[in-house]
Amino acid sequence: MSTSNSSKKTIQRKLSSLLRIQQPWFGKVVKGIWILFLCIILGFPLYVFSVGIDLFGLFGGMPSLKAIENPENDLSSEVISADNVSLGRYFRFNRSQVTYDQLSPNLVKTLIYSEDHRFYDHAGMDFWAYPRVVWGLMTFNSKGGGSTITQQLAKNLYTLDLDGPLAKLGKIPRRVIQKTKEWIISIQLEKNYTKEEIITMYLNTIEFSSNAYGIKVACETYFNKLPSELNVQEAAVMVGMCQNPSLFNPHRFPKNALNKRNEVLYKLYDHKFISRVTYDSVRVLPIDLKFAVQNQNQGLAPYFRNVLRNDLIAWCKEHGYDLWESGLKIYTTIDSRMQRYAEDAMLEHMAKLQKQFDREWKQRSRNPWVDEETGHEIKGFLDKKVKRTEAYRNLVDRYGAGSDSVNIMLRIKKPMTIFTYAGERDTLFSTMDSLNYYNRFLQTGLMSMDPKTGAIKAWVGGVSHKYFKYDHVRQGARQPGSTFKPFVYGTAIEAGYSPCLELLDISPTIKVSGGTWSPLNSDGTRGSGEKMSIRKAMARSINSITAQMMERVTPQNVVDFAHRLGITSKLDAVPSLCLGTSDVTLYEMVAAYCTYVNLGIYTQPYYITRIEDKNGNVLENFVPKTRQAMDERTAYKMIYMLQGGVQESGGTSLGLSYDLRTNNEIGGKTGTTDNASDGWYMGITHNLVTGAWVGGDERSIHFPSWSFGQGGKTAAPIWDKYMTRVYRDKELGYGKGVFRRPAMGLDITLDCSQHNSTSTDAQDSEDEQVWQVPNN
Repeated sequence: MSTSNSSKKTIQRKLSSLLRIQQPWFGKVVKGIWILFLCIILGFPLYVFSVGIDLFGLFGGMPSLKAIENPENDLSSEVISADNVSLGRYFRFNRSQVTYDQLSPNLVKTLIYSEDHRFYDHAGMDFWAYPRVVWGLMTFNSKGGGSTITQQLAKNLYTLDLDGPLAKLGKIPRRVIQKTKEWIISIQLEKNYTKEEIITMYLNTIEFSSNAYGIKVACETYFNKLPSELNVQEAAVMVGMCQNPSLFNPHRFPKNALNKRNEVLYKLYDHKFISRVTYDSVRVLPIDLKFAVQNQNQGLAPYFRNVLRNDLIAWCKEHGYDLWESGLKIYTTIDSRMQRYAEDAMLEHMAKLQKQFDREWKQRSRNPWVDEETGHEIKGFLDKKVKRTEAYRNLVDRYGAGSDSVNIMLRIKKPMTIFTYAGERDTLFSTMDSLNYYNRFLQTGLMSMDPKTGAIKAWVGGVSHKYFKYDHVRQGARQPGSTFKPFVYGTAIEAGYSPCLELLDISPTIKVSGGTWSPLNSDGTRGSGEKMSIRKAMARSINSITAQMMERVTPQNVVDFAHRLGITSKLDAVPSLCLGTSDVTLYEMVAAYCTYVNLGIYTQPYYITRIEDKNGNVLENFVPKTRQAMDERTAYKMIYMLQGGVQESGGTSLGLSYDLRTNNEIGGKTGTTDNASDGWYMGITHNLVTGAWVGGDERSIHFPSWSFGQGGKTAAPIWDKYMTRVYRDKELGYGKGVFRRPAMGLDITLDCSQHNSTSTDAQDSEDEQVWQVPNN
């Protein structure tokens, strides 16, 4: 016992001696550890506080609390149709927001399980993830980052200022300061927003490559779907791109994207969101892309959106908004279904017409650019035109004017993608080849409007906005030909002439400045001598009788009448105006014809119903302006006149489909210019007025013959195909019907088959007689 106690005491003495020897060193270590620990405990909050207030400007600025509570994000402004379909956007960065309930549950769950499976359990920072990050850095075997969805949102939302002096010390200090700022902002975001709002903001702020910013645009770009429509495998593709949009872009790197998608799918299986059977079945599926980068050339109504843009720029300037970044919602009158029907009708007809146009000119061994005076091909047409191109100016700047190198370079072939009605085609074209190719294309315009409301329902400005930018609805003004005649006859009806007044088909000789003018009919004669009503004369588009009426009512009265009805272009008050020799736009013509259908009330065309800000607050409502332009009886008599085109023998609208004319009241007027460069058709129904024009981009582009270029063959078929599609769609509400009658009734009987013009014409006895003009 004593031996044992003695041994213990010996050991204690030796240990005490050893500790006494080591105590100064050991104490210092322990003390140092405690000091370091206390520095960390006390210093880290002080460091975070210093970063948060940017102490002495050392760390760079932080977003204000107000900015965190109301994060700003550049948003594209969206154009929305009357039936609530997106027609397109104006953007610098193509971004459009969605709400949480517009996200597919597949997408939300995939995001959480793949990126931040403890998302609902943390307050912005996932501390359980940090040991994994540290271990991964130490072993060079990283299995993922430690950033939460909230931290990634903080990074996406705010451009953090890292220009402070400490941030310039190197990459590591910059990274530490940046992460610290992300932590601070993340905590603030968690305080101010719900988890659902954070998820929504995160998905709205991601850049998905291919000019797609935010989940909505990305889904449209890669899958042509809304975020609410994504299935599991599509959601996995989108979430996989969040980590590296370029590397996992399914269009550019399909193999990378497929591997990443399957990696995300496995996480869904691992977290029991999908079963093993589902995982095994979907991981072998290819990525079914419907890729299309959005731009102003794509989508419905590109010409309309381009014209609309100019109006919106002016509105934004007046009201202090940025069209490209303010996230405005522009609600329009365009119906996406009617717009598609119009574009489809145009493409279907123009493809056939262009083929026939090219074939007939080829058979004549001539080019379609023709001098209006001589009727011969314009020599050196392309050589003159190329000098107005940017390619020519660049070559002149490089080689000098008159240099042979300019001509040589203009004729060197290079790879080029060209427009065809069968789709884009890659070929080898020189600049001169391209000029020769595109100047042979016919162009078109179509506008469809509700005559009562003034709402424009469809707008087609050309055959391809990507390759032909010029709008032929509102920008392009051309001679309307015989579609102007209803203004001459409208002036006469307003003056008291009856639609059943009979005149002889004999061309008058009218005194004009410098001589006389005696128009020919479309058959090249000065008239057949046949007696006919002015209704039949307009239906057959007889020039001689129109000229007689112009002489009776005078050109200035016709100009005034046309302006009252909605024509805003300058009109020359000369006798030849009766044949449509002054330029007008399709936009004006449709509006003016609507005045007839609306029983004399002119309604200014409009296409914007309201503009909202990004939060849905209405900034302005738009209503059309109206005015009384003529008496309702006069208007209805003109409707009766226009119906002659489909009712009178020889009427120029008799070629319309039988189905369109059955159990339906239709009026219409064809128009063709003398030089066969423009073909028109204006068609009216009780609730829709639609005009179509066809011709070359330049007036010098002519149809091979007047008979081929007449509006009944070039423009009327587009109207026919469009209206057929509209009537088939019963949901549109633009069905067949009858024109409204005047509330006060009519003062004459509108039945020219039994009408005695001498008993009902409102003119004096001299005017009641058939007007005969000697054949001079």
